[in-house]
Amino acid sequence: MKFAAAIGAVLFASGAVAAPLQGQQGVKRTDLQRHDLSIEGRETVQARIDIAPGVTAPWHRHPGEEVIYVLEGTLEYQLEGKDPVTLKAGQVLFVPSGVAHKAYNPGTTNGAELATYIVAKGKPLVVPAPHPTH
Repeated sequence: MKFAAAIGAVLFASGAVAAPLQGQQGVKRTDLQRHDLSIEGRETVQARIDIAPGVTAPWHRHPGEEVIYVLEGTLEYQLEGKDPVTLKAGQVLFVPSGVAHKAYNPGTTNGAELATYIVAKGKPLVVPAPHPTH
């Protein structure tokens, strides 16, 4: 029990505890870990993203790749220039660097994903993007 409390204190002190996604009601991002990679100027960030029923995480981009694993519920993703895809718990999606995308929860229960970002260090992790025209 003392070990778990110590780990919790370290995570809290390092800023790796829950941090809600700012500005979007019904979407919550919980940062889990962040580490420098052996590739200079790159880091990995892992987060849990929860999307409430009927809510859309709006169009945005990342300064690197995003690897998505759906943890629970059903989520519909649309990547710039592609048809929407609907994924259920246990399914995966790869979002290439800089590609605008959005996620929508068409279900009646919480939708959640584990997002692993491999990104340029020092840049904003999420950058809003206008709705693509093509």
